[in-house]
Amino acid sequence: MFRRLLAAAVLLAPLLLGPTASAHGPTPQKMDQAVTIDAPADAVWAVVGDFAGIGAWNPAVTSVEAAGGNERGATRKLNLSTGAITESLDSYSAERKVYSFRLSGENIAALPVSFYTAKITVVPKGEASEVRWIGRFYRGDTGNFPSPEQDDAAAIAAMERYIGTALGGLKQAVESGH
Repeated sequence: MFRRLLAAAVLLAPLLLGPTASAHGPTPQKMDQAVTIDAPADAVWAVVGDFAGIGAWNPAVTSVEAAGGNERGATRKLNLSTGAITESLDSYSAERKVYSFRLSGENIAALPVSFYTAKITVVPKGEASEVRWIGRFYRGDTGNFPSPEQDDAAAIAAMERYIGTALGGLKQAVESGH
């Protein structure tokens, strides 16, 4: 008898208690953006492959404080117009023209995400190159009922804007020779 009552309570809880009974935390979001740059892969990699050099090509970054070069564990503090975030380098391969990094110091006011991992690759496409930025991230507020400024939609919009601005800036920097 007790088991049947317990089973019924579990099944009815979401109906009786409302959305809090079945609420859960955030789900990971994904981002995958690419840009074709009219330059050979080696020329593109010479710019994007410098982990500390992001301030030279990403218009969203006002300044960079970096340590560790292109070695695993290197860090870069990115100052954005909205605040600062810190990223750390997880892996780096100049031979394959790819590196991965993660958010290691969040600032939800600067970028409304609580965590992200990302990978940048450069692939030859004939005489041009494709740069792909792939990432996974979580919204700024990881609670069950985030405010609109820190929900999934806000995180997706912010990451789309940030990565799109970065790739556009990279394209301009490489193609103009700056």
